[in-house]
Amino acid sequence: MTASDPAATTSLPIGTDADLAWVRQRVRQFAAGLGFGLVQQTKLVTAASELARNTLVHGGGGRVEITALADGPRRGIRLAFRDTGPGIGDIELALTDGYSSACGLGLGLGGAKRLVDEFTLDSRPGQGAVVTVVVWVAGVPAARAGSG
Repeated sequence: MTASDPAATTSLPIGTDADLAWVRQRVRQFAAGLGFGLVQQTKLVTAASELARNTLVHGGGGRVEITALADGPRRGIRLAFRDTGPGIGDIELALTDGYSSACGLGLGLGGAKRLVDEFTLDSRPGQGAVVTVVVWVAGVPAARAGSG
C-alpha cells in the first residue's frame, strides 16, 4: 500500500517539445529531493522522457502527474501520463520490443517498463491512454508483510 500527500503532486502539460524538457527537469528534481541516487535518477528520467514523448507524439499531448509516495520508511515517485488520443488497440503488441507504430526503434514502452519498479498501461481505442509508473528509492527495504 502506498500513501501520497496531495500537496506533493505536480501536474504538468505535455503539448510541445519544450514541455518534454520541462517534464524531464521536474522529474529529476523530484527524484533528487527524495534521495534517489544519480543512476536511479537517470533511469527514471529516461523512462519519463520516453513516456512523455509517447504522450505528445502518439496521444496528441496530455499531462503528467508527478506524485511523491511514502510507504512506511520507503519513499518513491509515481508518474501518471494521460492523453486523450486514439488509444492503443493491442497493449501486448505495443509492449513488445521491436514494435513501433511510428517508424521508431520500438523500444519505448517496453524499455520504460524495464527501467521502473511498477508499470501499468490502461488504454482503449478511441479513449486515450494512461501509463503509470512507480519507482522506489533504492536501498530502503520494502515493508514486510506480517511484521510488527
